[in-house]
Amino acid sequence: MYNTPTTQISVDGRVFYVKRDDLADPFLAGNKFRKLHALLQTPPQKLDKIISYGGTQSNAMLAIAAMCRKKNWHFAYYTKPLSNTQKNENYGNFFHSKKLGMEHVEIEEPYYKDFVASMRLRMDERTFVVDQGGAVEEARLGLEVLAEEIRGSALDVPSLATPSGTGTTALFLALSLPEYKVYTTPCVGNSEYLKKQMSALHPLPQNLIILEPKKKYHFAKPYKEFLQIQQKLFSSGIEFDLIYAPSMWMALLEQTQEEILYIHSGGVSGNESMLARYRQKGFL
Repeated sequence: MYNTPTTQISVDGRVFYVKRDDLADPFLAGNKFRKLHALLQTPPQKLDKIISYGGTQSNAMLAIAAMCRKKNWHFAYYTKPLSNTQKNENYGNFFHSKKLGMEHVEIEEPYYKDFVASMRLRMDERTFVVDQGGAVEEARLGLEVLAEEIRGSALDVPSLATPSGTGTTALFLALSLPEYKVYTTPCVGNSEYLKKQMSALHPLPQNLIILEPKKKYHFAKPYKEFLQIQQKLFSSGIEFDLIYAPSMWMALLEQTQEEILYIHSGGVSGNESMLARYRQKGFL
């Protein structure tokens, strides 16, 4: 693990700083680079297999596939049934994960939740389960490393920001850096859903501030305003993902005023498939 650089950008006349965790690795980058820290430090001979589950746009899926390729571990990923179109796409996170050696297993929808709930009952000591989105207690170790990098940078900002799926990154970052305000915004569900996900890992600290989007957005769907903010950010010199970053940046520009360090959560590998969806919608 190495200390990723920080870049200063200007957006709508405001100064922001960006912690470039997206530069850690082409596939194993962003917040997944941090969440998988404990596994990345695990000697290859200690494990044989990693299991995870979720959707086929998942950045965690791709990061785990890249890690397992490096470690020579077998990676099995479970999803609900996919369409033939999804299975045969030759771009995007699912395609790249399969190229990295991921075994894809479909579970019929009526049995999916029960299968996930019982997953650990069938594993041995040489198998490790990574919950959807990397929402595991072990993720805290990597976020503590990130916290030390931020402290060591001596950057004079009062606040940090990172978008949330499960909220794991924002939660552990806030716990590790109580001297900062940590902004996040729910990208899956609403604030109550996000609080429930984070509270399952740890009680919420007072310095964690959830910015509620002004409009309800459905996860991973194309929106013109998401494309517009992503293109505006790209003109500043940095590419951000089209699923998580737009909602966070819109909330920051609308609801905050101070200088902020944004933790780049990666995910740009998924832009290829998302841009194809924007073209289908006629937004490009």
